[in-house]
Formats: sequence, C-alpha cells, structure tokens
Amino acid sequence: MQGWEVIIVLRAHILRSIGFGPKAPLRSSVLCFCGLLMIFGFAAVGTVASDPANPAKVVGPNACAECHKQEIEAWKESHHFKTFREMPRKKEANEIAERLGVQRIRSETLCLSCHYTVQEKEKKQQPIAGISCESCHSAGEDWIKVHSGFSGKTEKTESKAEKEARWKLADSKGMIRPSSLYQLAKNCYGCHVVPKEDLVNKGGHAAGSAFELVSWSQGEVRHNTWHSKGKENVPASATHKRMLYLIGLGVELETGIRAVGQATVRKRYAFEMAKRVDQARKQLAAAAKAVPNVPEIAKMVEYSYSAGLKLNNERSLTAAADGVSKLLASIAEKYDGSTMAGLDSLIPGPDKSKGKAREAGSLN
Repeated sequence: MQGWEVIIVLRAHILRSIGFGPKAPLRSSVLCFCGLLMIFGFAAVGTVASDPANPAKVVGPNACAECHKQEIEAWKESHHFKTFREMPRKKEANEIAERLGVQRIRSETLCLSCHYTVQEKEKKQQPIAGISCESCHSAGEDWIKVHSGFSGKTEKTESKAEKEARWKLADSKGMIRPSSLYQLAKNCYGCHVVPKEDLVNKGGHAAGSAFELVSWSQGEVRHNTWHSKGKENVPASATHKRMLYLIGLGVELETGIRAVGQATVRKRYAFEMAKRVDQARKQLAAAAKAVPNVPEIAKMVEYSYSAGLKLNNERSLTAAADGVSKLLASIAEKYDGSTMAGLDSLIPGPDKSKGKAREAGSLN
C-alpha cells in the first residue's frame, strides 16, 4: 500500500487535528516493514506501559521452567523466544538500528527493553532470552518463591484461605497473574505500540503491530496448561475472550491517547497514533451498542473525544487517558464477561489467531 492510498482512507478530521494536509508524506517501505514485524514476530521497540522488568530482580525463564514445563515448551515454539537469535540477523532491524545510531542490537537499551529479557549479574546487564515469562508477569525475584511455595506446605494440604493469602502476597510483591487482564494488556500494548516518536520518525520503525488481544493471545503464545496439569492447552472460554477483547480495545485507546499527547512534531508518529485512537474508539463505540449493560464502555468513548488529537495538548490528552484507565480498572474488577454475550459477533474467531497454539502432552 502506497502512502497516498493510506491518506485517502483516513478520516479528514484526524489529519486536520494533528496538522497533516492531504499530501502528507508517508513511506510505503515503513508500512511494509510493519507487515514484516508480524511475520517475524518483532514486538515494537519501546518501554512497556507498566514498569519494565527490573534486571536486578529478573530470575530468568529457567527458574520458571522448574514447574511450568509445558508453558516453557509452548514459549520455545513462539516468535517471542526466537527473537533472541533472529532479530539481530534481520535486515530491517539492522537498517533501523543504523538510522538510530545503534551499533549492537543486543547490547543497547533502546532495543533491549522490548525485544529481550535482561538480567543483571555482577552489576552488568545482559540479555538472557527473548521476550519471556517476566516480560509479561514482571521480574520474579520478590514473588517467585511466594507464588510457588504452597504456604510452606504441599498443594494438597494448603488450605483455601492460605492459598488466597499466598496469591495476595505474591500480587503485593509485583506478580502479574493471568487474571490481572488490565496489567497484562498494558505490558502487551506497551511494546506493540511504540511510545517513542524518534523510533518512528527518525528510525523508520513501524509505529506498532496490528495487535488485538484475543487473536494474539490465542495463537502461538497460548500456554493455558497449568490447571489441567499439562494435559491440555485449552483456548480461553467465551466469557474470558469477551474480557480480553474489551480490555484490549480499552488499553489500545489509552495507549494511543497518551502517545498522541507525547508527540512533539507533525510527522508520521503523531499521524499513526491518532489513527490508532480513532480506530479503537470506533470499535469501542460498536461494543457499547452491543452491550449497553456495561455503561463504562460508552464512557471510555466519551473520554476519547474529550481532548483534541493534536500536538501541544498533552495535559488534556493525559487526563482523557487517565479517565479511560480508571474505567478499565473498574471493568476488570467488576465484570467477568458473563453479561457481555453481545460482544461475541465482534470478537475475532480462531481463524484469526496469530500462529498455531502448541498441543500439550507428555514431555520427553
């Protein structure tokens, strides 16, 4: 797709709001590179939306593998795993690095924050894996023993109250569990939507992936085997998919609004982020009509229109994003998806999943 074709399909009010005219330059090569990111599994470079994993507290995937054998095997078949070796060899990645003055992709922070798991040893930081367990669930030193300790007992003798207290303690120490959809989604979108405009405007990096939480979480990264003791890798339930879809759209909106607020020049980055915001709020408007019993959705859409998508408007845009954030936290706490059947027709089906999920089974 050429730049002029993209411009034609964009809503004129987005272009006007960030100062682009109908002949704004767009490089088709960058758009093509976005597609390559999807093929090769590149996550967008940038800092994660929540605090990035602290290298000093990273324990590494081997520590998780002691118990989560099936999950680790699923990870090893994913692009998240393969990026450790493959990314530095990619022509597109090296061209971006050259434009940004990055001499070694696996050695400089600009790339490490999203593409690698970094661990600190003897006061030196080094990448030890691609995108791994702690990229999503946070650095584990403070919580890994707590979450797996069965309160000093065994799985069969630990009481329900003790288990709940253990999980609460692990949460307080920074663990992001699969049920913490909002926090997990923030980590996903923090890397799949670029938060630094120089990466896009100067480096020619794609502004982000065509990311959608249901389809991307139900493909090759699915590792839903723990509660079935590794016998199955079942897809998310219908109710859980509804929550994934809604929370994902909301985080897309929040992340995009913040990015527009942080943009400083009328170039491709601002253009792409405004486009993401507009697309997300249209999809949320459709969701609001589909499930009118969840009024928070319509309120998120209202917040998205409360501040103009334009430069030098960070204060108002940040306030709008904060409003969306509070509503998302409320939705994650208040709902479980059981009253949102109206979303089912909007949610991407299994044929849209990114990659094939690993079949669980016995390990050799």
